[in-house]
Amino acid sequence: MAETKTTVTAASAKANSSHQPKKSNNTFAMLAVPVCIVIGVLFYMFVLGNPNNFQGGVINANSHPVEEGMGKWFGTVYMGGIIVPILISVLLICITFVIERFLYISRAKGKFSGAELVRKVQYHLANKNVDAALAECDKQKGSVGNVLKAGLKKYKEMITNTELDTDQKISAIKQEIEETTSLELPMMEKNLVFLSTIASVATLLGLFGTVLGMIKSFSAMSASGAPDSGKLAGGISEALINTALGISTSAVAIIMYNYFTTNIDSITYAIDESGFTLTQSFAANHK
Repeated sequence: MAETKTTVTAASAKANSSHQPKKSNNTFAMLAVPVCIVIGVLFYMFVLGNPNNFQGGVINANSHPVEEGMGKWFGTVYMGGIIVPILISVLLICITFVIERFLYISRAKGKFSGAELVRKVQYHLANKNVDAALAECDKQKGSVGNVLKAGLKKYKEMITNTELDTDQKISAIKQEIEETTSLELPMMEKNLVFLSTIASVATLLGLFGTVLGMIKSFSAMSASGAPDSGKLAGGISEALINTALGISTSAVAIIMYNYFTTNIDSITYAIDESGFTLTQSFAANHK
C-alpha cells in the first residue's frame, strides 16, 4: 500500500511539472497573437500612415510618398493597402515566436552539448561512480541532463534493489527514461506550429494582396479613354509591396522552423544515446 501511494505521488508530481509549463506557454500564445495584431495595426495607421511620410502631408488615392528618408519607405509600404497591416501582424507574430523558441531551445541544449554529457556519464559509470554522473547532469542543465538525471536516479535505485532480476531492472530504467523524455520533447516542439503555419499563410496573404493590387491596375487600364497612369502605377506598387512582405515573412518562418527542428533532432538523438548508455552500462556492470 505504501509503495502504491509513493508511485501515485511521483506520478502526480510529474503530471504537475508537465502541466505547469504547458499552461504558461498556452497563456503566452494566447496573449502574444492579439498583442502582435494590435501593434501591427497601430504601426500601419500611425507610423506608416503618418502624414509626414507623404508629399503635402495629405493621404488619399493620389498621394505620393516623400522623395527621401525613412518617410519614403514608410509611405511606400503604407500604399500597399489593407493587407499590409495583416502581413505586418503576421511578421510580428513570427518574430515573437522565433524569439520565444530560441530562448527555450537554447536552455534545453544546456550549458554544454548532450553528446559531451553522455561521454562524461559513460566515463563515470565505467568507474561505478553514479553520484559523479548525477553531478554532471546538474552542471549541464538541459533536456538531456534532465532525462539522464532521472534515469541515473532509477539506475542508482536499481543497484540496491534485490526484488527484481536484471532484465526487470533494465526495463524499469528504460521506462523512467521514456517517461521523462515524453515530458521534455513536447515542450521543445511547442509553438513551432505557429511558424509552420505562418510559412504557408504569409505567402497566401501576400498573393491575395497582389491580386487586389492587380485588380486595381486592370481597372485603371479598362477605364474609358486614356488609362489613369497614377492608379495603374498605384495598383502595381500595391501588388509588389504585398508580394515582398508575404515572401519575406514566409522565408523567415521557414528558415527558423528548419533551424529549430534541426536542433530538436540533435537533442533527441542525444537523449536516445543517453538511454542506450544507461541500459548498456547497467547490463555490463550488474549481470
